[in-house]
Parts: sequence; C-alpha cells; structure tokens
Amino acid sequence: MNAIKQLFGGNTRQFGMIFALIALILFFQVKTGGLVNGLILTPENLINLVNGYSYILVLAIGMVLVIIAGHIDLSVGSIAAFVGIVVALTMRDWGIPWYMGVVVGLVLGALIGAWQGFFVAYVGIPAFIVTLAGMLLFRGANQFFGKSLTVPVPVDFQFIGTGYLPEIGPSTGYNNLTVLIGLLAVVAIVWGEMHSRNKAVRLGAVVKPLWVTIFKLVLISAVILYATYLFATGRPGTSFPVPGIILGVLILVYGFVASRTTIGRHIYAVGGNRHAAALSGVKSKRTDFLVMLNMAVLSGLAGMMFIARSNASGAYDGVGWELDAIAAVFIGGAAVTGGVGTVVGSMIGGLVMAVLNNGLQLLGIGSDLTQIIKGLVLLAAVVLDVYNKSQGKPSFIGFMTKRLGRKDESGLSTAEPLKETVSTQA
Repeated sequence: MNAIKQLFGGNTRQFGMIFALIALILFFQVKTGGLVNGLILTPENLINLVNGYSYILVLAIGMVLVIIAGHIDLSVGSIAAFVGIVVALTMRDWGIPWYMGVVVGLVLGALIGAWQGFFVAYVGIPAFIVTLAGMLLFRGANQFFGKSLTVPVPVDFQFIGTGYLPEIGPSTGYNNLTVLIGLLAVVAIVWGEMHSRNKAVRLGAVVKPLWVTIFKLVLISAVILYATYLFATGRPGTSFPVPGIILGVLILVYGFVASRTTIGRHIYAVGGNRHAAALSGVKSKRTDFLVMLNMAVLSGLAGMMFIARSNASGAYDGVGWELDAIAAVFIGGAAVTGGVGTVVGSMIGGLVMAVLNNGLQLLGIGSDLTQIIKGLVLLAAVVLDVYNKSQGKPSFIGFMTKRLGRKDESGLSTAEPLKETVSTQA
C-alpha cells in the first residue's frame, strides 16, 4: 500500500482520470472482439480517433482557460462554423493559397475574440450572455454568407485535417518519421523527469524513491511506444495524423503557458478569487480579455481543421461543439466555480469522451443512447466534484484514487489547486 501511495501520490486528479480512460479502452477492446482482436486498439481506429476528435480537443484547450478564469463560452461552435465558411469562400472566390486561408481564419478568430472580450472584460457583461449572443449571431452569419450551401475547400488545404507524416529514409515497414517522433517523445519525458528529480535533490527537497520514478517512466514510455507502433504500422500511406501534430504542439505550448508563465498564474488567480487577485496587482480585465480572445482564435483553428477533414464547409458545422468542449474540461477536473483545472486534465477528459463515443459506435449503440450516456457521465463528474468539495474531500478525480501520498518533489504548482479543507467547531 505504501508503494501505491508513493507511485500515485502526485497529481491524483489526473491519475484518476487516466485510470478511467484505461478502463474504458480495455472494456471496449474486450467487447469489440477480445483483448487481442478488439477494434479499439487498431491503427485504423486510432487514426480515425485522432482525426475525428482533434478539433474538439483544440476547443477544450481554450475552454479550460476560460473556465479557470471563471467564465464560460457558448459560441465556440458557431465561431468555428463562421470562420470555416469565410475561409472556404475566400479560397474559392479570391483564389488565395491555402496558407493564406489559414491566416485569414486566425485573424478573423482574433477579431471575433476581441469583440466578445471587450464586452466581457470592459463593459462587464457576463460571458454567458455575450457568448450566447455570439452563438446566435455567428450561426446566422455562417448561413447568411454561405447561403446554407456546402462550399468545398482546395486539396492542399485538406492537409491540415486529413494529412499524415510523410515517409522518410529507407523502407523499414514502418513510418520512420512517426517512429522518430515517438522515440524523441520518450527521451524528452525521461530527461525532463530525471532533470526535475535531480534539481529537487540538489535543492534538498524530499523526493520519491528512485524506483518509483523509474517505474512510472517505464509505464509512460511503454504506452507511447505502443501507440507509436500502431500509428507507424497502419495501412500504406498513413501514419501519425497532422491534426494530432497540431494538437500536440498546442498542448505543449498551452501547458507551459498555464503552469509556467505570469499570464497563466493570473488566470488561476482571477478564477480563484477575483478581488484578492485585483488587490495583488493582477489586471483582471486584461486577463478576461485575453482568455476570450484566445478562445475565439482556437475556435477558428478548430473550424478550419474540421472543414479540411470534411473537404468542405457546411451550414451545420459546429453544432454542439461547445457542449463537447465544456464536458471534456469538467470531466478532466476543472471546477464549476473557476480557479481549478489543467490543460492535460482537459485532454484526458476529452479522450474519455472520445473513447466513450467511439466505443459505443463500434458496439452499434444508437446516437440517442450515446447522448444519454455522455450526459450521465458529465453529470456524475460534476455532482461528485461539487459534493466532495462541500464535504472537504478530494474532487471527482481525487475521489477515484484518494489523495494518499505526499506532494510532488516539485511542490505545489499553479496548475494544481490547493486541497480544500472544512473547518469544524469543537
């Protein structure tokens, strides 16, 4: 038991969700043909999973920052659809190259985000109302400019939604570039973990036993290498998808911004206690403006990734995307009151929803029951989070694993909320 405490005594919020994700994968793997012959862990299904859900995870990255800051954004699906139709029309009617289309989409998203951020931050209108209006406004604008028609996009543009890493080097039976990226990821994780451990030792901090670190690194490396093997051995012409590369870069960038930069600390401070943050010198209005601006830019990117995958922009793109993004964030451990959440946790929550949706489809479950199950999962996550916090216990993910061990050797970071306690009177 002590070994388990030491192994999982870090950020148990994320560990608990990882356990849930693994359990879902194993369950659907067995139910779809057995542990060896199941349909979940196949190259084709994993590629479809990444291609089909990357744009939702991109939205979740922006949404977690919005929710940490104490807001909500209901307009992301409509903004994605509007940016998608504008980009498709400009490339078709103006003949601009695909990369300029991407620039147009990002700039348009930034303008929309500045518009909504102004009303939220400087006019003082609640983000719920502003983005609800934006949801209606930009949905109508999508249908107005597109005349409710489907507008195709160029083949070159489709690369950001359906492209794969190219073949390089000699023929080995694997996609060499995918293998190389997988190996580099393992090396980077091992180096980063050992570097942090050695730094903590030099500073005299209490660290976990070496075997715990090694065992954790072996598990993580095994998962990465197995996924690399699956992506590198798919059908000819496929490899790790380009949408997955885009998502991976965003996770690294936003994970660093949220946990290691001043603006990241300000977002947590504003969401945790806005008045205390203001007294500490945090410019809450600027923080609110930036999170809304960023959310719209990522919405535009998600919309472009989707139309690139669909080969066209349509009138009903983006419907319900905001609900999937919000669900991913809350299932990933964010608090409904703000101030709590991580980018990695939101990605894990999004993967839980993606695997759940994918597994139910493979089992032939209808869309009606799928929506019911997803709704129940989201409700259960929020109910357990609220209940356990009201009782002074760990939140939803902490409830699944209990907080048994000591803190990380790196100590408490801004990305990990303080454990709440409830005072009692004698």
